Amino acid sequence: MHVVLISTYELGHQPFGLASPTAWLRRAGANVTCLDTAVQHLDRAAVAAAALIGVYVPMHTATRLAADLLPELRALAPAATIVCYGLYAPLNAAFLRTRGADHCIGGEFEAELTAIYTALAQNDPPAEAESRPIILDRLAFIPPDRQGLPGLHAYANLITADGPRNAGYTETSRGCKHRCRHCPIVPVYNGHFRIVSRETVLEDVRRQVAAGAQHITFGDPDFLNGPGHVMPIVRALHAEHPELTYDVTIKVEHLLRHADLLAELRTTGCILITSAIEALDDGILERLEKHHTRADVARAAQLLREHDIALNATFVAFTPWTSRQIYRAFLHGIAEIDLIDHVAPIQYAIRLLIPAGSRLLELPETQALVKPFDQQSLAFPWDHPDPAMDRLQRMAIRLAQGSGPRNETRRQFFTGLLELVEAQIGGPLPPIDSRHLIARPPIPLMSEPWYC
Repeated sequence: MHVVLISTYELGHQPFGLASPTAWLRRAGANVTCLDTAVQHLDRAAVAAAALIGVYVPMHTATRLAADLLPELRALAPAATIVCYGLYAPLNAAFLRTRGADHCIGGEFEAELTAIYTALAQNDPPAEAESRPIILDRLAFIPPDRQGLPGLHAYANLITADGPRNAGYTETSRGCKHRCRHCPIVPVYNGHFRIVSRETVLEDVRRQVAAGAQHITFGDPDFLNGPGHVMPIVRALHAEHPELTYDVTIKVEHLLRHADLLAELRTTGCILITSAIEALDDGILERLEKHHTRADVARAAQLLREHDIALNATFVAFTPWTSRQIYRAFLHGIAEIDLIDHVAPIQYAIRLLIPAGSRLLELPETQALVKPFDQQSLAFPWDHPDPAMDRLQRMAIRLAQGSGPRNETRRQFFTGLLELVEAQIGGPLPPIDSRHLIARPPIPLMSEPWYC
């Protein structure tokens, strides 16, 4: 039986969300075609021949793109069973079904997707109500099967002072044991995380290195949710591939709590850590339940400098609580903590997204400001109490879209943003020490900025 798995966008990586279920489905006997519409044209003939179509929706952007694609998939394959799977599937199930989906599953989806395939192969298709929307079973993961996916050259690479490096992608865990209010992982995993076996991870990396990977992105929501699990993996990884570098995502709280692990992370090849800092205002951080402060950010940044690990800092720069004063202080803090080179231009313009199931809706002040859920945007819309802040956000987006990826451009962008802020929302910025505006040696960074 023919199966087509489709990814619309996965942060510029070769889609793990296709490779992992492909291994399960092929083991069950399926003839699987993988399509990544972020870098490929839709193969309409393959879709038309499919009995089962899986559409991966791990994030907001991917889900909106999938929603636009679903009616075409249904028209091409009217008799096919269409399954949307990933974080955003169960939370937006009603809307996705109106667009053509039959089943929407989230969490640990591989076994359920395979069960749907098996039922179809036995001419016993499951009813919509029989598939579980959120699955947190502990699965025995197998190495992803990347055969048929575009090569690593088609995806984002690591930019270094010595030139670009082909980047692969894998995961050692899923979910997260933390419950930050704004995080889309929380409505599905609610404080749980699931690990992938050491040998499965190492075999996945081994195959990607054989395919040309010189660097690996570990896509775990937080790499140090389980230090006892990941540290043996990176030790074994470095022993087998001593020239391989890697990057991970770690929250500020864990960088401070596990500071003793940073030296070994660097020794084993970690050259870049992404941290979702989100804000430099303690009041906003408290609302988001990030469990760190501005002072913690400064300490974490210094720790990474001491260990020669680059920081990729991400933010939700515009929230309903981001006043003119807070945004100006945010820019001053970026300079004062010496983060200008470590923040992609788009991060100065990210606006708070309140998706279905968000814990932000637990706050009375959030309920008071949001409008009814908008299915087209897959979010609860909100307007800033100060219209000038919404205008500034739109202008910052346009400014970011004209910038490039290199460090010197980040400094040029920052200077331009300071001028924009002064012109649009007035008020002088606190003086910035000129030492913080001096160009630094380039840091390693991914060629595609982080989006959601």
